[in-house]
Amino acid sequence: MISSDSIVALSSGRLPAGVAVIRISGPQSRFVVETIAGPVVKNRVAAYRKFRAPDGSVLDSGLVVFFAGPNSFTGEDIAEFHVHGGRAVVAKMLETIAGFDGVRHAEPGEFTRRAFLNGKVDLVETEALADLVNAETEAQRRFAVQNAEGVQSELYLGWRRRLIHARAMIEAEIDFADEDDVPGSVAETVWSDVRAMIDEIERHVEGFRAAEIIRDGFEVVILGAPNAGKSSLFNALARREAAIVTEEPGTTRDLLEVVLDLEGMRVRVTDTAGLRETPGRIEAIGIERARSKAGTADLLLVLEDMVDPIPIGAIPDDIPTLRIGTKVDLLQDGSLATRYDAVISTRDGTGLAELLAAICQRAATEIGQAGDVLPSRLRHVELLNEAKRFLLAAVAGDERGQELRAEELRLAADRLGRIVGAVDVEDLLDVIFSQFCIGK
Repeated sequence: MISSDSIVALSSGRLPAGVAVIRISGPQSRFVVETIAGPVVKNRVAAYRKFRAPDGSVLDSGLVVFFAGPNSFTGEDIAEFHVHGGRAVVAKMLETIAGFDGVRHAEPGEFTRRAFLNGKVDLVETEALADLVNAETEAQRRFAVQNAEGVQSELYLGWRRRLIHARAMIEAEIDFADEDDVPGSVAETVWSDVRAMIDEIERHVEGFRAAEIIRDGFEVVILGAPNAGKSSLFNALARREAAIVTEEPGTTRDLLEVVLDLEGMRVRVTDTAGLRETPGRIEAIGIERARSKAGTADLLLVLEDMVDPIPIGAIPDDIPTLRIGTKVDLLQDGSLATRYDAVISTRDGTGLAELLAAICQRAATEIGQAGDVLPSRLRHVELLNEAKRFLLAAVAGDERGQELRAEELRLAADRLGRIVGAVDVEDLLDVIFSQFCIGK
């Protein structure tokens, strides 16, 4: 696709900064470069130039790099101006470049959208680029890099190629059954491979929970009676005074969340209201929210004051739980500590390192092997499940005839193609590219 207009945007980080990168893509890129930076800018070679507006006034000085299409990120001519990262400098550069005929400011994700439309990346790789830009932990970075390099796309395209081949074999048997070079039966080859593919898709879809944890975080919820030490533990994990801590019961009345980076994994820890049977009206709302949040957790930390234990009632029995004894520094009878999975003191730090290690181990177990190919979006899972449904119908349809079974294979291959954008996905593009920042 050849665009009729050019787009420009700041493609580097928040201003002010030491250096800012302004990117332009489209048919006007070379003219803009030659007007602002002067002629003879070699392809893919950085050059130090003085940047001037069309009226001859100096804008700044810095590096300019030109990438001739189609060998560029978008597939179009692209230029980058590396300027001083002051707000006034960047604003004047953007104003000047956007003042050229046929040049406008880019919309969010428009550079990557042009790369997709020009066949430089597929839809899964596009989504992976968004994940890479937003990555905050090492696990997120590794996951995004793997998908951006096409590993996930190759898996889906490989399945699609197998289905296209299977369909071709079936249709060949239907149309050319009398020919010597067409196998007499595809039952043992095609349908056994389709059954194997169903199992492969099922195992792949099961990995979506691990992908969710990598992208969104491992959810840890702290529960306990009032004054059990929940907010003190929350502050100790956050390493700051994120929650108010007092001796008055019911101080915490709403959900408080902090995001931790534990050994490269994103972990979300939520502090909740103390659970008790006779709360006030407002406190009761906080308790209800606490119990609701507990039902969606990946791990519960149920805290109990070992000096003055108070029961909190029923907790979800289908959520992994660590029972934590608190205030061990005040405990006189050490034998009580054996009732808990861990004992801690936020006052002197006892047990906190061991508790963090236990949380990391639980999160790592849920994520599994970092090298696994996992579905990274809910839309992938939905389309994979649709493809599996068509495949199940195909292998179970002996009485329906080979023509209808071949059509089920076509529909399954279509769903796999939609994941990577190999078939019509126009209705998805606005949603996907709206998640990008401007300049990417």
